[in-house]
Amino acid sequence: MARINLLPWRAERRKQRQREFYAMLGMAAVGGLLLSLMIWFYYDRQVSGQMDRNAYLQAEIDKVKEQNKEIDRLDAQKERLLARKKVIEELQAKRSQMVHLFDALVRTIPDGVVLTALKQEGDTLTLEGRTQSNARVSAYMRNLETSGWMASPELSIIEAREPDKDKDGRPGPVSDIKALPYVFVVKVKLPAQSEEATAPPGLNADGTVAPAAAAEPVAPLSAAPEAATPAAPAAPATAPATTPPPATAPPAAAPAKPEGSRLAQPPQAFHAPLQGDRA
Repeated sequence: MARINLLPWRAERRKQRQREFYAMLGMAAVGGLLLSLMIWFYYDRQVSGQMDRNAYLQAEIDKVKEQNKEIDRLDAQKERLLARKKVIEELQAKRSQMVHLFDALVRTIPDGVVLTALKQEGDTLTLEGRTQSNARVSAYMRNLETSGWMASPELSIIEAREPDKDKDGRPGPVSDIKALPYVFVVKVKLPAQSEEATAPPGLNADGTVAPAAAAEPVAPLSAAPEAATPAAPAAPATAPATTPPPATAPPAAAPAKPEGSRLAQPPQAFHAPLQGDRA
């Protein structure tokens, strides 16, 4: 016998499908939410890690900047120390230059020339003075050229001025500076040399006398060879008056200088026997 279902099964199946759809939709939503959360956590960790790395790099950059500042400070300090060292070396090299310079000025001034002013600007020395004539200025410039401590003398000014007179209207004595008729200005160059290079021979850099070099040892002289002929005894007091004066034989030849000796052996002289003795 056939069984007939008169219940609304289509509606029940529709509801069943709807429940299944909503269940699958809910599961998909939950899965999507979980996936979104996982993705968010992943990128959040990536961002956090990158920020930590950025912070570490920034800290290292700050350290490097501090080190660079310290290096710059040390470089500046090094430059200051090098500049100070250079100044000290220059002063050390020129510590006795003024002494030699004034000594050269005293030695080079000829008669009839008087210096009235000195002025140094860098390596240029300006000499001002008075003189009796132009020829004395020329001699003074030649002396400066050959002094060794000044070079390239250049005459800037030379002019004649009326010498000062005394109360009676007469020119002053020649020994008076103001009585010299010519005024001159000479500029010279100070050679930029080290003190060791400019020190005169026989002197140290500080002006002290250098010790003399040790002399080479002299080899001892060899013993003088004995004379071939012994010296004759003196003539007796009773020799006849007609006997001629004793003749002296020529000196014997000097023996050969021994090898290694620096000095030759002096010749050995001997006396010839008198004629009375030979008789």
